[in-house]
Amino acid sequence: MDLLKDKVAVVSGAARGQGRSHAIRLAEEGADIVALDLCSDIASVPYPLATGADLAETTARIERLGRRVVAIEADVRDHASVTAAVDRGVQELGRLDIVVANAGIVSYAVVSEVSVDMWQDMIATNLTGVWNLCQASTRHLVDGGRGGAMVLTSSSAAHVGVAHLAHYSAAKAGVVGLMQSLAVELAPHRIRVNTVHPTAVNTPMLQNEVTYRLFAPGLTAAVDPVSPPEEVAGPLRSLNSLPVPWIEASDVSEAVLYLASDRGRYVTGTQLRVDAGSAVR
Repeated sequence: MDLLKDKVAVVSGAARGQGRSHAIRLAEEGADIVALDLCSDIASVPYPLATGADLAETTARIERLGRRVVAIEADVRDHASVTAAVDRGVQELGRLDIVVANAGIVSYAVVSEVSVDMWQDMIATNLTGVWNLCQASTRHLVDGGRGGAMVLTSSSAAHVGVAHLAHYSAAKAGVVGLMQSLAVELAPHRIRVNTVHPTAVNTPMLQNEVTYRLFAPGLTAAVDPVSPPEEVAGPLRSLNSLPVPWIEASDVSEAVLYLASDRGRYVTGTQLRVDAGSAVR
């Protein structure tokens, strides 16, 4: 329980879903956490995003582990907001060692129907938002002189084409290019940079009626996100080689922990797939 003892990690999108899971898992291993989240909706995103109450719950769960946490509502699309949040977190917690650039959104449309707002919000959140957090954090990591790790959330969609997700795939592929350049630039400072590539994950981004009706357009009854019907699970299962429709956020968190800790001390510039074999189906 001390792989990350006395270290500090910043996690974006920490209010719920994968971000909450990553923040808690790092805290379980001894890290103090700077937890960032927008905590409001984006008009082009067709499902509700996390709330301030969600961020408060993440905060409470980290504090119950005996770790310190600085929770900040910040929009990763806004460079100044992200920079101020990281600076505040480092000032309050004293250092920075790990960056988990996880905040992300999804929306669905065939290419001819992707609106300008959908494209711009997607790139601004899923690619520029990653860049903003990495750039805001780099100075602190380098100045700390202790090395460090960045883990950027990409997706299986960076490796496999999926209909209705061209804008999402473009952003997630861009994250790979960013990671590779950062890995080269920061290696002399012993700062490692890698991406994780989940398949569908059991979080509110997936478990919502809009997503269900995309994969199962014939559904007529209301759907229950707690117990999705087989009409939804079946098509999602077909995207993976392993016979599962989705993975859990905790599965991705274990990969994040490996890349963030000394267990992965010589791993940099890699694309770690946690995709149930979707890329080889």
